[in-house]
Amino acid sequence: MKRVLCYGDSNTWGTMPMRSADDVRRFGPGERWTGVMAEALGAGWTVIEEGLPGRTTVHGDPIEGMHLNGRTFLEPCLFSHWPLDVIALMLGTNDLKPRFSVHAADIAFGVGALLLAIRTLTPPWTETPEVLLICPPPAVGSGWLTEMFAGAGAKTGAMPALYEAQAKQYGAAFFDAGTIAAVSPVDGVHLEADQHRRLGATLANRVRQLA
Repeated sequence: MKRVLCYGDSNTWGTMPMRSADDVRRFGPGERWTGVMAEALGAGWTVIEEGLPGRTTVHGDPIEGMHLNGRTFLEPCLFSHWPLDVIALMLGTNDLKPRFSVHAADIAFGVGALLLAIRTLTPPWTETPEVLLICPPPAVGSGWLTEMFAGAGAKTGAMPALYEAQAKQYGAAFFDAGTIAAVSPVDGVHLEADQHRRLGATLANRVRQLA
C-alpha cells in the first residue's frame, strides 16, 4: 500500500469560496482535490489529508493563531504518518497576506525550509519520501477577502519560478497548479468544485509517476 500525504491550507482542507467571514463551508470528501486524487489513484493507495485553513509556510499568525505555522506542525505530522511514499506540499497562499509583509522570494524560501525539514526529519528506519512541491493557483483576493489579501496579485506572478528553483535545490518534483486551476471570483482565494476536480486528476498522475 503506497501512502501520500497532502500537506496544505484551506484549498487542501476543501474550503468553499466564501461570501463573508462566517460563510464557512467545506466540500465533501469526494469533491476535494485530495478525494479526487484518491479515487483516481485507486486501490493500493492511501491519501492522507492534512489541510488547515490559514496555514502558512513558516509564520505563526498574530491574529488567527500561532498554530498556523506550517513548519511547527510539520514534524509531529510527519512522525504521526510515517512511512510515506510521497508528500504533496501546497502552501504559500496565506503568506500573501499583508500582515506578514513578505515578498514572493521569501514565500519561496519558506517553502524551501519545509523541503529541507522533510529531508532532515526522515527517520533512519524508513526511506525518504518523494516530494511534489505545488505552487498554489494565483490568489488575488476579492469580495470580503479583498483587503486581507491586498497586493497578493503583484506577488503571485513571480512565485512559480521561485518555487521551481526551491524544488530543484532540494530534489523535489514541481508542479504549477496555476497552469490548470484558477481561484473563484467569489473570494479570489478558494477553488470551486470543478477546479478541485481538475487539480486532483492532474496531481494523481504526477504522484503516480513519482512513487
